[in-house]
Amino acid sequence: MTTPETPRTFRLAVVNAGISDPSSTKLLGDRIAQSVRETAESRGHRVQITTIDLREVLPELSGALASGLLGPRFTAAVDALRDADGVIASTPVYKAGPSGLFSSFFQVLDNDLLIAKPVALAATAGTARHALVVDEQLRSLFAYLRALSVPTSVFASTEDWQDKALGSRVDRAAFELLLLMESGFEKDVRGDSWRRYQHEYGSAGGTELAIDLDSDLMRLATGGSLKPTNSAIEGIDEG
Repeated sequence: MTTPETPRTFRLAVVNAGISDPSSTKLLGDRIAQSVRETAESRGHRVQITTIDLREVLPELSGALASGLLGPRFTAAVDALRDADGVIASTPVYKAGPSGLFSSFFQVLDNDLLIAKPVALAATAGTARHALVVDEQLRSLFAYLRALSVPTSVFASTEDWQDKALGSRVDRAAFELLLLMESGFEKDVRGDSWRRYQHEYGSAGGTELAIDLDSDLMRLATGGSLKPTNSAIEGIDEG
């Protein structure tokens, strides 16, 4: 294992959709976060952890779904996700799917918020029959949001908490998340490739309105001409 030379401070957001207290869903998210912190410290880094308990934004959720207007707690949660270098998303599973609270929260977010953001996916349930929910449903949700999910997902049913294999999966997912955070992938994508993404109006804080002055349409609009294609150039050479 190589150790980066320059120590850094990473911001990690943990989204917890558990509603009970204590919550196994929160416990799982916190366990992954702690593993990220310990691994980061062994590599000379620091990790600042912010926990987003979705039950606290529940009173503002209906308004956000109906009108798109975000209350103060919802806005704070969005800000924490935007500023995070990495995210851990942990949900309970009900009836073979992530909780409605978890799904609704991420459906309200604009499509640009999590582009290229490293995310570790986690879920809890009372039975191992729900184990595939993480990879079948959570992974597709975050793929739509254009986030970068780590290869290892973490699922814990009631019997898994006494199994040493759970700790192994937690540490593996945490290490993968930290490596992506260290890589600066999100920063590079947003800095160098932002215009290559399709943005909805108003979804990117104004940056989606940037104009590419070097496009064919803009050259024609300003009285210029289209750039010749390779086939056209070949035709000129042959003539």
